[in-house]
Amino acid sequence: MSEFRSVDVCAGAGGLALGLEQAGFDPVLLLDNKAVACETLHLNRPTWNVLEMDLLDFVPDEHPTTYDVDLLSAGLPRVKSSATAARAETKEEQRLLEAAVLLTHSIQPRALLIENVPGLVDAPEFEPLRTFIREELEHLGYRLRWFVLNAADFGVPQDRRQGVLVALKDRYFGLFRPPLPTVKEHVPVGEALRHSMAARGWSGADAWAAQALSVAPTLVGGSDNRGGADLGPTGTKKAWARMGVNGGALADEVPGPDLHGSPDMIKLTDSQAALLQGFPCEWQFAGRKTARYRQIGHASPPPVGRVLGGAIADALRTRSPAYTNLDSHGS
Repeated sequence: MSEFRSVDVCAGAGGLALGLEQAGFDPVLLLDNKAVACETLHLNRPTWNVLEMDLLDFVPDEHPTTYDVDLLSAGLPRVKSSATAARAETKEEQRLLEAAVLLTHSIQPRALLIENVPGLVDAPEFEPLRTFIREELEHLGYRLRWFVLNAADFGVPQDRRQGVLVALKDRYFGLFRPPLPTVKEHVPVGEALRHSMAARGWSGADAWAAQALSVAPTLVGGSDNRGGADLGPTGTKKAWARMGVNGGALADEVPGPDLHGSPDMIKLTDSQAALLQGFPCEWQFAGRKTARYRQIGHASPPPVGRVLGGAIADALRTRSPAYTNLDSHGS
């Protein structure tokens, strides 16, 4: 049995929840509004309590197991800048962020974890959102810490900067420390994918891996309303091309023995994209290829969730000295 209990909203493919599980958090409820994401969660963790519902429609009173948990976590859809503020999907993303914060009123977790874009931490255009969040949480007795992490610093073979908010009840806040990098050198794409590239007998796998010496650009899941599965915008595709990867589409399988030598450009599979996102090989994704890739691209890398969960767990295990002294005197 895990040491801590959590609620995870906008759970997606479970990247954040998986990392938190590895850090000792047992989710009493996971919520997402996409059927394919909920199917992915059921595939991998049949015992998890998964609810297919929009966060904006969620009523905690109907799910009392969510009350008084240790952690409320949210890997929310990426909030866009003010330049796109008029778009309906941008307003929806902001409403989801606000809804996640407002859940603390009823759930009253000991800690809150929100992962989103780096700009949310300090960009001027997000100041109104930060003010809203600060006022709501401080009113409820939380203290806040904003910071930015790069998944590459934690062994994920991808340059993926994430804006993070951790809020804890005052008695725990003094012991929280943002996680420090766990690797001295970033893992390059070639090292991460060499084994999978050779899995079907491609003789050029080692040569390809030897020249793919950079971490991957940020994987982009894209919009559910537009396009198919590709590895990102034009600049990202150019970065992939320098590693011998065609970023315009995904392959159905890795190269086989009939592919001779080292072709100029190869395509990655969605399973390889999952490895670049830090998922373990055994994690399954429901749906067809494009749906699988979108879940992967939108996910929070599990290794980042693990170190964040570990840092929060360390703070929750021991109260700040002032509260410890009060408790020892019976207050």
